Amino acid sequence: MGLLKKTTGLTGLAVAANPHHTLGALYGKILRTLQKMPENAVYRKYTEQIVRERAAVLQQTKDVCEIEQKINCGQAEELIIQAENELNLARKMLNWKPWEPLVAKPPKGQWDWPPAQQ
Repeated sequence: MGLLKKTTGLTGLAVAANPHHTLGALYGKILRTLQKMPENAVYRKYTEQIVRERAAVLQQTKDVCEIEQKINCGQAEELIIQAENELNLARKMLNWKPWEPLVAKPPKGQWDWPPAQQ
C-alpha cells in the first residue's frame, strides 16, 4: 500500500483510509440497485455505463493517483462522495419509478423548450 496523503486540501473533506475498497463497494451497490430497474430505463442505461467504466478503471489500476487521473472527476474522496450520492439517488429512483407512464396527461407545452412566447 502506498503512502497515504496527509490532506485532500479541501476544507471538511478528510483523507479516505482505503479509497480503492470503498469505491469498489459503492460501485457494486450502485450496479446491484440498477439491476432492479427495467433495462430500457434511461437512468439505468446511462448510469450503469458510467459506473461500469469507473469500476473497470478501479479493477485495472491499484494506484489511487492514477485512478483519479483516469476517471478525471476529482480526488478519490470526491469520487466516494459522488458514488454515495449516486447510490442514494438510484435507491430513490427505484421508489419513484420514473420509467412508468404518467398518471395524467401533461399540460400542452409542458415538455417544449424553449417555452412558447405568450
